[in-house]
Amino acid sequence: MTENTASTPGKLAIIVLAAGQGTRMKSRRPKVLHEIGGRSLVGHVLTTAHALGADHIEVVVRHERDQVVAALAEQHPDAVIVDQDEIPGTGRAVQVALDRLPDDFDGDVLVLSGDVPLLQADTLRTLLEGHRAASAAATVLSAYLDDPTGYGRVIRGADGVVERIVEQKDATDDERAVTEINAGVYVFRATALRTFITRIGQDNAQGEMYLTDVIGLLRAASEPVAAEPASDVASTFGVNDRAQLAEAGRVLNQRIVRNWQREGVTIVDPATTWIDDDAKLAADVTILPNTQILRATVIGPGATIGPDTTLVDCEVGEDAVVRRSDATLAVIGANATVGPFSFLRPGTVLGEGGKIGAYVETKNAQIGEGSKVPHLSYVGDATIGRGVNLGASTITANYDDVNKHRTEIGDEVHTGSHTVLVAPVRLGAGAKTGAGAVVRKDVPAGALAMSVAPQRNIEGWVEKNRAGTGAADAAARERSAE
Repeated sequence: MTENTASTPGKLAIIVLAAGQGTRMKSRRPKVLHEIGGRSLVGHVLTTAHALGADHIEVVVRHERDQVVAALAEQHPDAVIVDQDEIPGTGRAVQVALDRLPDDFDGDVLVLSGDVPLLQADTLRTLLEGHRAASAAATVLSAYLDDPTGYGRVIRGADGVVERIVEQKDATDDERAVTEINAGVYVFRATALRTFITRIGQDNAQGEMYLTDVIGLLRAASEPVAAEPASDVASTFGVNDRAQLAEAGRVLNQRIVRNWQREGVTIVDPATTWIDDDAKLAADVTILPNTQILRATVIGPGATIGPDTTLVDCEVGEDAVVRRSDATLAVIGANATVGPFSFLRPGTVLGEGGKIGAYVETKNAQIGEGSKVPHLSYVGDATIGRGVNLGASTITANYDDVNKHRTEIGDEVHTGSHTVLVAPVRLGAGAKTGAGAVVRKDVPAGALAMSVAPQRNIEGWVEKNRAGTGAADAAARERSAE
């Protein structure tokens, strides 16, 4: 047995392995940057790592390094980036990360895989507690699977003690029959890891430095090694291809949906409801089928969302209703209604009690309290006051083929059907427009804007120019009857 120096209680370093190539994803995007629940795989791992209160968090990168580092800089800027060299394998990845830790660090080192996104902090706390209680040099998180194909196997001796871990490609037939798998999560006593990681080689089917070889070396030196089976097998699932990505996403979504149901949210059809990890829902929210609540969307008490609705980074007020609509970066006020078939683009702000109705598109538009855009309209780059009603098919013509311009509409303005407001233009409070008006100049408060040309009727035109048609025959019959 090597000289044993116990870990300093509570000191923890976390190493996240994100250097793999991920060829089975068949993607231009690095595997660890593929997303479930609105967050990258490695993002989920780092969020869990932060919850453990570690003294040091390091991420080892190699393949598609620049893409991974750029994403981490945006999402987890406090993570320390460690570059793996050309020597392949998880053992080498941990070795270079270990070299970045302070020389006097003598706590525990928790190794996580950047493609195992479902691990929860409580599972890892249990792993750490068991490791420390056993005074183990290393503890492996394991799981029992009916079909362990593709995973490394945990090989125990006759006494049940962990002897080694063997990768699928290096396993014998008997070893492949073992159903206890290595979840790719380890805790090491830092002093033991420093000693033995220098002794692993590349004599295996892959020609890589396997971190798992450290387990066998520790056991050969009579160091205590343990394996802690995870109580939630799904939490150990790794992602190597698109099918596993979808399955991990499904499992995560089930967790999220169940959590919100327990918090007082009514979710009518969990199977068709998708809620991202960062979304926040208040009590008494109702989510109807085929609805997606994505990114950092926040929904207030009593709101009803869906069916057939997608909200991305939106804020929805108390008792609002959004149905069969799509919204991104929009704010929907309390008691407001949206839909059906509305499209709210970024910058839309709908005031309390307001309405955006059927087949309406909005963009960069502030719509005041109690104002209504009921149907068939486009409102872009506009500021609308309180109590406004835009008639059917009102258009803010905001683009002059070079620049965007803004429309301003005062309080209590009513527009007639098929009004076109050619920006930049302002309608004063209480102004009105006639049906079909094309408004190119500012309208004073309380004025009526009209675009009226005398109507001209050409008698007999249909019978002369469309002879023999149903319209010509109908016109002839009506004229005869008159």
